[in-house]
Amino acid sequence: MKKLVIIGAGGYGQMVYDIADQSGKYEKIIFLDDNSDLACGKCDEWVDYLNEYDIYPAFGNNEKRLSFVEKILKANGNVPTIIHKSAYVSPMSKIDVGCVVMPMAAVNTNTVIEKGCIINTSSIIDHGSIIEKGCHICLGAVVKAENRIKSLTKVQAGEIIEDRTYPV
Repeated sequence: MKKLVIIGAGGYGQMVYDIADQSGKYEKIIFLDDNSDLACGKCDEWVDYLNEYDIYPAFGNNEKRLSFVEKILKANGNVPTIIHKSAYVSPMSKIDVGCVVMPMAAVNTNTVIEKGCIINTSSIIDHGSIIEKGCHICLGAVVKAENRIKSLTKVQAGEIIEDRTYPV
């Protein structure tokens, strides 16, 4: 079984912990955080875990999360993609490393989710869409068919992006 380090023990980090724990893939999950009693160390200590742990940066800030994903990959670390068991992910979609797909989210046919994205609870990414790296599709947001959401974009909770608003 694998081990997981989650950088960031705030609300998002705790959601990642919950999903990773439910997956049954990890025998041990720990936090690193500069300001939390839940943490076993500081955020910059992630390099000490490169050889034995998957490392996931759980920052709600898109730029910070993506920056950490890229640093970890450059150091030859493993950044997992974590998908809740109740999410629907089409086998014809592609999800890159460092993404989290939360409960009840849907990623439909021929969709591409680039690295470091958050697909939050009950959000829907419809067919043929591309979610570029570092995006956060918030709670209940809907990205309808054949849209390209630019890197580091935050689609707000409940927002609906109509078909081809940002054409692929």
